[in-house]
Amino acid sequence: MNTKNMLLGLGACLLSSCACDKCQIDTTAELDYCKQQVERTLDDLRDANGNIDYTMTPFASADSASKWRLNKVCKEEWRAGFWPGTLWYTYEHTQDATIKAEAEKFTEELEFLSKTPAHDHDLGFLIFCSYGNGYRLTGNPTYKQVILDTADTLATLFNPAVGTILSWPRHLDDLGGHNTIMDNMINLEMLFWAAKNGGNPRLADIARAHADKTMQCHFMPNYVGYHVAIYNPTTGDFIRGCTHQGYADNTMWARGQSWAIYGYTMVYRETGDPKYLDFAQKVTDVYLSQLPEDFVPYWDFSAPGIPDAPRDASAAAIVASGLLELSTYVDAEKAKIYKNAAVKMLTSLSSDTYKGGAQKSAFLRHATGHYPAGSDIDASLIYADYYYIEALLRLQRLEESKTILG
Repeated sequence: MNTKNMLLGLGACLLSSCACDKCQIDTTAELDYCKQQVERTLDDLRDANGNIDYTMTPFASADSASKWRLNKVCKEEWRAGFWPGTLWYTYEHTQDATIKAEAEKFTEELEFLSKTPAHDHDLGFLIFCSYGNGYRLTGNPTYKQVILDTADTLATLFNPAVGTILSWPRHLDDLGGHNTIMDNMINLEMLFWAAKNGGNPRLADIARAHADKTMQCHFMPNYVGYHVAIYNPTTGDFIRGCTHQGYADNTMWARGQSWAIYGYTMVYRETGDPKYLDFAQKVTDVYLSQLPEDFVPYWDFSAPGIPDAPRDASAAAIVASGLLELSTYVDAEKAKIYKNAAVKMLTSLSSDTYKGGAQKSAFLRHATGHYPAGSDIDASLIYADYYYIEALLRLQRLEESKTILG
């Protein structure tokens, strides 16, 4: 069965199954739940005197644990922007001044990244999730300057001979060349934004070149992406595609494909170029055609032990958020398929199976961090929570706009 036929079957299934009450979601109730969990986390972070160490950031929690594990905010901690970003999204929903104040304090701990050389590509995750959301909601000019300065820093990793941003400078030798990982697609948003908001226009050229070279070399013929693409740093020639966190080089690592879906949707938004919209749909359709019944993927689509292999709620949350945006750019038939798929994902994530609930302060359970390294398997992950609340807010806005339009 080809991809088109698989998608037609999938669409028919979604259009029928998601018409039922079981596939509806009360976004206000779920966002209120997120607020409750955020307040629990803030309580957990306070010491006996009621003080919070803002240099420590929540990042993961084993399924059996009730509280987040914390890491020191530093250039190596790529997840440090997601917790302040989650606080900003919570403030967006609640307009709670106390949560806003906490968002500001956690965000400002990341300012140093705008003044130091790039450690790797993760500056978009670190700064745009935190300062980006903060600036969007407050208009604080200091936040804007941090974003602009950090975008310039990220651009120093761009290799014009290759046409992509170097992801891991520390792995140049052991990986055998200029390496670019699929995750890097998300960091392009900060470059596009900076170019439109007073930064160097060249930043948008870099982002577009990166998206083009990734589209050209980073995918197999079936539109499944490699996790890592290796290039000759002098000639720019593609050497090989491989995995770092997936099961095998030629399998679909769930979160890697989710970065592609989300990333190319964003690139289309920023450029308006229809080739990116077409490609976003291709990488989406192959992902949707192979999902399990509840639409929360296994950590890799070819993982050994399926159906008992670990799931990845983080990939489901990322894709749900991306699909809600993608549904606004496509024709009516495709829009229904994509929105219904996103609602099905969020319905599953909002069920007792995947929610932290009373057991833990995280929004979600059953995510997978780095399976080959044995790290954070069947865990709560801060980026899963970030994209979950983002998806809920996006769905709520879609519902509100539909109500307004009648």
